Amino acid sequence: MHIAMIGTGYVGLVSGACFAEFGSTVTCVDRDAGKIERLRSGDIPIFEPGLDDLVARGVRSGRLRFTTDLPTAVSGADAVFLAVGTPSRRGDGHADLRFVEQAAIDVAKALSGYTVVVTKSTVPVGTGRRVAELIRDTNPEADVDVASNPEFLREGSAIGDFMRPDRVVIGCETARAQAVLRELYRPLFLMETPMVVTGLETAELTKYAANAFLATKITFINEIADLCDKLGADVQDIARGMGLDGRIGKKFLHAGPGYGGSCFPKDTLALARTAQDVGSPVRLVETVVQINDRRKGAMAGRIMAACGGSVRGKSIGVLGVAFKPNTDDMRDAPSLSIIPALQDAGATVKAFDPAAMHEAQSLLPDVEWCADPYAVAEGAHAVALVTEWNEFRGLDLERLGAPMRQRVFVDLRNVYRPEVVRAQGFAYTSIGRP
Repeated sequence: MHIAMIGTGYVGLVSGACFAEFGSTVTCVDRDAGKIERLRSGDIPIFEPGLDDLVARGVRSGRLRFTTDLPTAVSGADAVFLAVGTPSRRGDGHADLRFVEQAAIDVAKALSGYTVVVTKSTVPVGTGRRVAELIRDTNPEADVDVASNPEFLREGSAIGDFMRPDRVVIGCETARAQAVLRELYRPLFLMETPMVVTGLETAELTKYAANAFLATKITFINEIADLCDKLGADVQDIARGMGLDGRIGKKFLHAGPGYGGSCFPKDTLALARTAQDVGSPVRLVETVVQINDRRKGAMAGRIMAACGGSVRGKSIGVLGVAFKPNTDDMRDAPSLSIIPALQDAGATVKAFDPAAMHEAQSLLPDVEWCADPYAVAEGAHAVALVTEWNEFRGLDLERLGAPMRQRVFVDLRNVYRPEVVRAQGFAYTSIGRP
């Protein structure tokens, strides 16, 4: 089958490369000529484990191409995926659909023959109807169906999530469109992957509901962690006791500095705004958004408390700035709240991240960027572990502590066992553990 993927951001590039791996012929389209040239030369603009090899394999096979020529890519395609950005709109938190709407108009002008136009981007309920309307207005003769196929990709494990998904959600209204999408995902049938086929609105809302629920789980365990701090209980044992209940599950029950990234912050906010607009507010989700925003700033306070209540004139080392490991994504990362708060309180900050430092440099000014985690500790009054990269899980604690002015370790991800760190002479602070 022939696919046009409009947008070569995180979702478009991963999805396009994976569809090519499944055997489809995929043309990825982007207006940014420089980005297309980078991709043609094998230079992947995002950090995602395994993506460079997957793209290279697709290009070598001839099934994966990159272009700025949208009309040629769309003409003759069996399916056109809209995978452009939907950032939060300034001022009100709604998803900004300008890029989706413009892509729909551009695609409509180029359609030839029967085509399924699929929204892959995370979009508010009603967007599929709006896309269909724009296509009809732009090209009344187009033989087209509009569908929704939301993505459920986790940064850092996106390829596995696409190749071995828990489910595929398809929102469409004709048997013809459903047949095209089922054929695209036919390689997954061998693994008996569940296909959830719904209407447009249901598919669109399923994505928001799933992300909001996961964000709620994270926020819930963070609130329990704060309660553990007051009562002397251990949040990790509580999470295990809860997670072994099959009705709850163990995933997303890890206490920390709050959620970030490209999805949860904007999607929870967009869902809350949509619900308010139709007069059915989701108060639980609204509260989750508020708690998470406050939590990120509060983490700087934990570091200050570990330093005796003040960091003025002190050097603080930060391990990890990306919002999660195995990505260079800095969007809504807790570090973007923690580091400026420490600087405002008079601290100097040194930091290291295995992948995100290039992205972070323009976002976090006046930070000294280090070559490795041990350089972060040189002359530091405290080291804070903010992102749980694997290479931070087995640090040589004696080597880490030797050049520090004070052996203070603040573990915002509960990576280490308290007794192990304290045995190396550190004053150790974590989240929700006695």
